[in-house]
Amino acid sequence: MSTQTPISDLYWKELKAEAEKTAADEPVLRLTLQKAILTSSGFDQALARVNSYVLANGIVGRAELYGMCMDAYQNNPMLLEVAATDMRAVIARDPASSDSVVAPFLFLKGPHVLEIFRVAHWLWGRGRKSLARYLQCAVSDVFGVDIHPAARIGSGIMFDHALGIVIGETAVVGDMVSMLHGVTLGGTGKVSGDRHPKVGRGVMIGAGAKVLGNIHIGDGAKIGAGSVVLDDVPPHTTVAGVPARPVGRPIEYMPSLEMDQSLENDYCPVIRNRELR
Repeated sequence: MSTQTPISDLYWKELKAEAEKTAADEPVLRLTLQKAILTSSGFDQALARVNSYVLANGIVGRAELYGMCMDAYQNNPMLLEVAATDMRAVIARDPASSDSVVAPFLFLKGPHVLEIFRVAHWLWGRGRKSLARYLQCAVSDVFGVDIHPAARIGSGIMFDHALGIVIGETAVVGDMVSMLHGVTLGGTGKVSGDRHPKVGRGVMIGAGAKVLGNIHIGDGAKIGAGSVVLDDVPPHTTVAGVPARPVGRPIEYMPSLEMDQSLENDYCPVIRNRELR
């Protein structure tokens, strides 16, 4: 009986092979590639090294951050599967990264932010809330992204550019979601408790969009850039404007996978109370 090779193992093989070639082609990057990837024993060690390199400061150093990440990966190996799925999402959806496995892993802030958040979320779930909050603060200082460690975020996520993303404590983000810079999943400021958006699978959220309150964004929805969303969005519906209103239906079943941010193809009569066939 055959067993399926873990996604993280397949991704690690690709990452190491490209790193070896890049190190040969670009001597200036050779030492960086050796420290981060080529001398690592596996994907877990490489990811822990990168996380610790980008976030270390005078308060918490590389060794402490590295140990924290390795502890998380050893106790919850699924974090590595999710990380590999996130990396593949960037390669598949970002034209600027489609020709490289190494570039998203080493150079893009979106993957850095996501994988450090996942460690913080693991710490939060273990009751180590002060340390999780420290990671949230450090990520905000370094990358300009603020994600509460209690938020729940699925796999296959892409933060394109990432700068300025804010995700609140009770927010939920489903699998295969794509969001661009300046997106806020926030509260309205008027309530406590469960107060942040719940975003379904395959949703694409355009740059600068603000989604506020304990509202539901249905699977396969598209939110136009700069929109302010204050009400529930039905599945497979395009909304845009301030405040956002339905303007049509995405031509893609999961807009997040295609990353088509134009709305012109979506401007058609909204089909209400009818499921996609």
